[in-house]
Amino acid sequence: MDFASLMSAQISKAKPSTTSSSNEPSQKKYLKRSELEAQRQAAYVAEQKALETARIEKLTQKRKFEEDEALRNRERDEKRRRLAEESRRRREEEEDAEERARRKRVGLPELPPLKRDGESEGTPLPEGEEDVADEELVVKLREMNEPITLFGETHRQRLRRYWRLTGKESTPAPVLSTGPIPTTLVLVPESEMKVAAKVPEGSEGRKFLFRQLASYFTMVLQEWAVALAKRDESVKTSFQGKAAYNAMVQARDNMRPLFKRLEKGELEDGILEPVVEIVKAAQERRAWPIGVTMVGIHERSAREKLHESDKGAAHIMSDE
Repeated sequence: MDFASLMSAQISKAKPSTTSSSNEPSQKKYLKRSELEAQRQAAYVAEQKALETARIEKLTQKRKFEEDEALRNRERDEKRRRLAEESRRRREEEEDAEERARRKRVGLPELPPLKRDGESEGTPLPEGEEDVADEELVVKLREMNEPITLFGETHRQRLRRYWRLTGKESTPAPVLSTGPIPTTLVLVPESEMKVAAKVPEGSEGRKFLFRQLASYFTMVLQEWAVALAKRDESVKTSFQGKAAYNAMVQARDNMRPLFKRLEKGELEDGILEPVVEIVKAAQERRAWPIGVTMVGIHERSAREKLHESDKGAAHIMSDE
């Protein structure tokens, strides 16, 4: 074999085979521009679809979170409303109790029972007072530069306030006196305070007697307080001075139930007659025997029953 044949054989061995095997498909060496554009478009569509899916999932989660948050807010607001309602009701009960205690302390008539929400407002309006629709009532109060609704005020209370502001209230609120024990009784001047020796029989006479007693006791308490206030500061701060002031305060507090009975006109004759006797003696500057019926050393048993009232009323004035 010559040199040319050997070189041709080596060269043919070194060149790669350009033909593929019969069982492997031929691969394209180059792609068309349309094919590349189609592949890019498919990848873009797949990417946008994945982004849309993620966006929808995110919106769904956000909507669910907002619904849960709204539910929690509603529950929180409802809880706050219940707590505020409970606090308001408890505050109204405390204010009502304080007002009842104050009226009892100063001897005023008792208040009607406190109305709950949803309960009827009680008795109808007095004669001469007409009901007004709530919308019209709001307009009228606004024209008068008055608050539309006070705290805890019902329609009936708002209506009564409107009639009171316009001066058309049929039953005006009682006026309290400014004495040591405020009272709704109309006090009489000092020239009319002198009581009669006996309790009058008629209702008008008894009412005037109640006014006389309230006026006299008010004057005595005022003079007592003025006399204690005129003392020197050293006397006021001393033990005897403080005891005298405490005695005056205790006497004033003990007389509040009496003023309450006088306002209601419910003072029994068994108590009224000794009170009138004491006031009559005090106005005439005379002493009255009280607490000195047992003056002997050896007293008979049940002797105190000889001094009991004929009516048999058991009260402090007949206590030995």
